[in-house]
Amino acid sequence: MNKIIVIGNLGRDPEMRYTPSGQSVTSFSIASSRRYTTSAGEQREETQWFNVSAWGRLGETCNQYLAKGRQVYIEGRFSSRMYQGNDGQMRVSNDITATDVHFLRGGADMGEERPPYGDQGSGMGEGRGSYSGGRTGNDSYGDDIDDLPF
Repeated sequence: MNKIIVIGNLGRDPEMRYTPSGQSVTSFSIASSRRYTTSAGEQREETQWFNVSAWGRLGETCNQYLAKGRQVYIEGRFSSRMYQGNDGQMRVSNDITATDVHFLRGGADMGEERPPYGDQGSGMGEGRGSYSGGRTGNDSYGDDIDDLPF
């Protein structure tokens, strides 16, 4: 099983595109941080960045309701890849193909429009919307990934 759960803040506004076959995909990045104290008593903070892709209706919802800085809960499949940066250095990209997204902070209590679906009453806080991008018979998340123009 390949499943990852990450809570973080969007590092940029979502960007929606379409594959040549017409499938929509929305991309955004999230930063997940943790604070800890070293054995020497020094306070430290670590931040991990993830590139998130949300396909179909899930991606359309993310594009409509998410914005830079918004806190989200992401569930999905994890992959990492190595690539060479413009400076010639090898880098690692942490990628998540989202299957479930919950909007944690923001929403109706911050004057934003709330998504028309989701399970707002499940105890994760007021103003939270959620949407599960579960597969239906005709969804094809990632099938056209090699045809993406970016």
